[in-house]
Amino acid sequence: MRLRQIEVFHAVYTSGSMTSAAALLNVSQPSVSKVLAHAEQQLGYLLFDRVKGKLVPTPEAHRLITHVSSVYRDVDRLKHVAENLRAGNSGHIRVASTPAFGLDLLPQAVASFRDQRPDTVFEIETLHLDEMNEALLESRIDIGLAFEPPTTHGVETETLASSRFVALAPANIDFGDKKSLAATDLLGHPFIGLNSRGPLGQVLSTYLGPVEDDLDIVTWSETYHVAKALVACGSGVTIADEVTAKSSGHPGIQILPLQPELRFSIKAMHLGAIPLSIAAQNFVQHLGATLEHFLSA
Repeated sequence: MRLRQIEVFHAVYTSGSMTSAAALLNVSQPSVSKVLAHAEQQLGYLLFDRVKGKLVPTPEAHRLITHVSSVYRDVDRLKHVAENLRAGNSGHIRVASTPAFGLDLLPQAVASFRDQRPDTVFEIETLHLDEMNEALLESRIDIGLAFEPPTTHGVETETLASSRFVALAPANIDFGDKKSLAATDLLGHPFIGLNSRGPLGQVLSTYLGPVEDDLDIVTWSETYHVAKALVACGSGVTIADEVTAKSSGHPGIQILPLQPELRFSIKAMHLGAIPLSIAAQNFVQHLGATLEHFLSA
């Protein structure tokens, strides 16, 4: 099947009629009918039965649509890439990060970078990891910033810094003279649990596994900064990434390192097939320096 035939078949199958498909493709109905007839002639079998004026997909069409949909998605992505490449000029940097970096770290990095290069224009998005990978593959962004992103075909990563998990607790909880906490030190206190769907969540879930059944979990949170806010309100203790812990807001809480340490990497992500512009490469280096300073403060 040719690309135009794939496009027409997909439109007719998903919309259910020649008229609707023509409207979707912004062409005439006879044009759709002609392309579909040519496709059926070349294939040697019908894609649709005409039943009482309606188009009913044949068994062959049902089997074909799975593969056609995959090709159609790739073509649609190609269109997005072609459109988004227009915005990828050297003085224009498009960055996405997971929510934790958007509180302080990324705004600080952008502001200090523009102090040195005031002509640089930024676009910033806050995305979850799967959305960030999709945005990179569509060339909608140039750089992604995330904790321990898993390997994704077509996406390259660069380690910017090493960070760690820390325990967060309300100011009125007394841990004695302890300078660090083990997982067992959290027992007996209301605990704010984090979801384990992301890479960090899975690492933390494994770490807490031996004591999980004994934790007094009073609240579950989707994000670390919400868990931190709950700690500040006196709802309990939690474990969060060090970037969230050191971000502004809720200054009265205790931040204590874990013992043994639980570390992870912070990485910049970019599309492997397209080199970053010089400005974007410079910003990645600047991000690394900003991270090191932020985490050592």
